[in-house]
Amino acid sequence: MDTSNRDRERIAEQERRLRLPRFDLAMAWDLGCRLRDLAQGRGAALAIEARLARQTVFSCAMPGSTPANADWARRKLHTVELTQRSSYAVGKNPPQDGQTTLERMGLPLRDYAVAGGAFPLCVDAIGCVGAVAVSGLPQREDHELVVEALAAICGVPCAEVRLDAAS
Repeated sequence: MDTSNRDRERIAEQERRLRLPRFDLAMAWDLGCRLRDLAQGRGAALAIEARLARQTVFSCAMPGSTPANADWARRKLHTVELTQRSSYAVGKNPPQDGQTTLERMGLPLRDYAVAGGAFPLCVDAIGCVGAVAVSGLPQREDHELVVEALAAICGVPCAEVRLDAAS
């Protein structure tokens, strides 16, 4: 199986398993802080945003990040809020009839992005209630950082949902 197919399967598994029993303002703040701490520990400079019901609850521009990072995070969040899928999953979807997901939906690239790093925040028995995004690392690493933070919050061993090592 090629890497893209394996990634698509693993991302779908992440989206199934990284669900929360509840999600509120305090949890959104905690998630943002957890992501900031993970990034600091790796020496990464990220823009981080967590939203609940399309309201920004946590926003952080780490030293060394740029306004472009914050804009990428915003665009990735829009993609997640519309599709209720991770931005990396949407970007990994193969074109249909020669068109990407964004092209098929007629979405402007100025407001939507399919690079990795944004993830839906889903609550059991309710569905998608928010989204979180980071930007500043290569897209696969952005995605993996969010997965790591969500796995810890959800009590899912990260090794069980991590993407395979990039080849």
